[in-house]
Amino acid sequence: MSPLTVLFLPESAYGPTNNCAGIGDVLRGRGHRVVFAAESSWRGRLAPLGFEERLVDLAPPPENGMQDGAEDGLQDGAGDAGQFWKDFIRETAPEFRKPTIEQLASFIKPTFEALLDGARYCEPQLRSVLADVRPDVVVEDNVVAFPALLTAGAPYVRIVSCNPLEVPGPEVAPVFSGLPADDRSAWPAFRAEADRVLRPLWESFDGWAREQGAPPLPELQFVHTSAELNLYLYPEALDYPRALDATWHRLDSSVRQTDAEFVLPAALADRPEGTALIYLSLGSLGSADVELMKRLIGVLAATPHRYIVSMGPCHAELDLAPNMWGAEFLPQTRIIPLVDLVITHGGNNTVTEAVHFGKPMIVAPLFWDQYDNAQRVAETGFGVRLDTYRFADAELPAAIDRLLGDRGLRDRAAAVGARVRAGDGLTRAADLIEALGRRGPR
Repeated sequence: MSPLTVLFLPESAYGPTNNCAGIGDVLRGRGHRVVFAAESSWRGRLAPLGFEERLVDLAPPPENGMQDGAEDGLQDGAGDAGQFWKDFIRETAPEFRKPTIEQLASFIKPTFEALLDGARYCEPQLRSVLADVRPDVVVEDNVVAFPALLTAGAPYVRIVSCNPLEVPGPEVAPVFSGLPADDRSAWPAFRAEADRVLRPLWESFDGWAREQGAPPLPELQFVHTSAELNLYLYPEALDYPRALDATWHRLDSSVRQTDAEFVLPAALADRPEGTALIYLSLGSLGSADVELMKRLIGVLAATPHRYIVSMGPCHAELDLAPNMWGAEFLPQTRIIPLVDLVITHGGNNTVTEAVHFGKPMIVAPLFWDQYDNAQRVAETGFGVRLDTYRFADAELPAAIDRLLGDRGLRDRAAAVGARVRAGDGLTRAADLIEALGRRGPR
C-alpha cells in the first residue's frame, strides 16, 4: 500500500513533543511520511530524527530578531526549544505555592490565555502548511484547539498526554485540583471556581473557533474530541474507573526509542553496597525553579544514596553534591531502567515512563496536571506525594527509605511494568493512526 502522510501538532513542551516523536518514529519506520507542525523553537531538533519540519510561530518574532546566542544553541543541540514556557514557568513559580483552587485564577487562566493567543496567531500559517502538506491524517497532542486541523479534510486524532482528568466526567475529580478520588467534598467548590474563572475565556475561544469553520467545543473544554479516534496516555494500574466511548483508546505507555544511549558514570556504578541509585527530575520546566532545585540537592546530599540529576535550563546556577551526577539534558528513557527510584514533578510522561519500567516514585508537583498525577500515584500505592514547598527536610529521606524498603511495592511495580511493556503502546498508537489514515475521511 502507498505511504501515508501523517501530520503531528504537539504542544511546545518536551512531554507532548517526545510522545509524538515516539509514535511518529514507528510510523516513519513503516515507510510513512511524518511531518511535524511544531512551534518554531523546535527548529533543527526533529529533522535529525527523520521527520519533516513545517514549523509555525505562536507569537510575533522579537523586534530585534533571534535572541543573542539562540542560533548557536540550536546548532549545538542546546537551543531554546520551548523557551517561552521555560521563561513563563520561572516567572510564575511563586504561584505554585498557592492551593490549587487559587491557582485557577493566578496560573491556569493566564496559561490558557497564552495558549489561546498562540492558536489564534498561528491559524493562517497552519492552514498554509496543511494546504501544502496535504496530510492523510492529522494528530494533535495539545490542550487547545487549532481549527485548521478540523477543517483540513483529513481524519483528526486527539492525543491526551496529560493526566486523563483532562477529559472531564462527574465520576472523577476535577482536573488541576489534585483532589482525592474517595473524598468528593471539595469537588463542587473547585468546579464552581473553574467555571467562574475559565468560562469567559472558553466562550470567546469557542466563538472564534466556530468562525474558523470548526465545530463547537465541548462544554468548558478548550480542545475538540475526535469523532473517530482519541488516544490517552496512562497506565491501567493508575487509571480512573469510568467509561469512555468507543473512540477512546488507552495507551498504558508511549516510551520513545529515539533517546541516545547512556553509559552510567563510574562514580555511580561503583556506589557503596546497600545504597540506591535514584533519578531526580523536575522536567524541563520545573527545573527552572532554581530555589527548589537547590533545596532538593541540599537535602539529598545528606543521604547515602547516589543520584542522577536532570539539571534543566538553569544548570549553570546549580552545584551538585559529591553523591550526584547530572547534566542539562539527559536521555530519560535510558536512565529510568537503571535506577531504583524516581523523584519527579509528576509530568505525565515521566510518571508513565516510571510505571513502564516498574519504578516507585516520589512526586513533588508544581503545576498543571502534576497535582492530579501526584495524588493518583499516592492513592494507587505506587509512591508518595510530597508537599513540594512545605515538606520538612526529614520527610524526603524518610520517603526514600520507606519506598526502597517496601519489597511488596517494588515487586508489584516490577510486575506492572512488565505488563505495560508487553502492551507496546507505541505500536498500538501507530496501528490505530495508520488504520484511520487508510480508511480516510468519512
